[in-house]
Amino acid sequence: MSARQAVAQGKRWVVKIGSALLTNDGRGLDEAAIAGWVDQMATLRKQGVELVLVSSGSVAAGMQRLGMTERPHELHKLQAAAAVGQMGLVQTYEAGFKRHELHTAQILLTHDDLSNRKRYLNAKGTLTALIDWGVVPVINENDTVVTDEIRFGDNDTLGALVANLVVADVLILLTDQKGLFDADPRKNPQAALIGQARADDKRLDAMAGGGAGALGRGGMQTKLRAARLAARSGAATVIVGGREADVLLRLRAGEPLGTLLTPECEPQAARKQWLAGHLQARGTLVLDAGAVRVLAGSGRSLLPVGVKAVKGDFSRGEMVLCVDEQGVVVARGLVNYGADEARRIIGQSSSLIKQTLGYIGEEELVHRDNLVLA
Repeated sequence: MSARQAVAQGKRWVVKIGSALLTNDGRGLDEAAIAGWVDQMATLRKQGVELVLVSSGSVAAGMQRLGMTERPHELHKLQAAAAVGQMGLVQTYEAGFKRHELHTAQILLTHDDLSNRKRYLNAKGTLTALIDWGVVPVINENDTVVTDEIRFGDNDTLGALVANLVVADVLILLTDQKGLFDADPRKNPQAALIGQARADDKRLDAMAGGGAGALGRGGMQTKLRAARLAARSGAATVIVGGREADVLLRLRAGEPLGTLLTPECEPQAARKQWLAGHLQARGTLVLDAGAVRVLAGSGRSLLPVGVKAVKGDFSRGEMVLCVDEQGVVVARGLVNYGADEARRIIGQSSSLIKQTLGYIGEEELVHRDNLVLA
């Protein structure tokens, strides 16, 4: 199977639409264009594709609604403009998907939500439930509360982190350029579109160049960085012109549009590598011999019944080491319960969690998707 065919057959897509497209380069929300993308996404849903939409444009839309001709410099005014613009974005998407009898859900995230392990697991659980229900999550950065300077192109990075979070097969970055070129096509008429490359190919850095438009075109460097982030969990990235007719449906049909940047390894392997290399262990779970055999032999989730002792002080969502009774590390993963709760439920069947704690979060102490063998 070719890389383009793999994209076409991907089950879970994250689609990111940039500010310049959504606002027609700053002239207000382009409702006709948005309706076109919504129609395409609705068709994809009916074909069985699971969709998550990452939408820029709240600040740009708010500026237009408020009659601003220049981007304000004060942070609180940028954040206020984002709050106004977000209302218009949500109304437009809700009305568009409703025409196709599809539900949407608004989710506002900051990068902290995806770096804090407890909030990471909560966000993952919420998104997974929405996707399972056939809802289309509409995600934007929570511009009204971020403390760093608002950067319009930053949603490329957010799209990649969401692709990691939901373990997407494909990240689609819809932009106002046709893709990544080997030179700046605005300055060099001989510039050639790069059809396909490995996301980690260092030669791409010089081609991506710099610069960004006034309304958050983001620049190709931002999109290249996003592709490399998405590749950590095995997602392929397509950088493609959002104004191409039926662009999403044509990608689904396998047409070689835009630039395809492929990951260097398979999704599960890349995700496990990411979990193993980027987190610091906060505690330890001592497993009995049976649990060690199950983890090492079948890669199943870790249940409370197989744990003999809990060491350290950790919260839900933090990294813990799983060791055998001799102290040899067997695995590591993100734990679903804090240390105090874990101590109360270990050695028992998962069916007793609710009786012991008064509630049940998950049946597993560490889910297999959040577990990597040593």
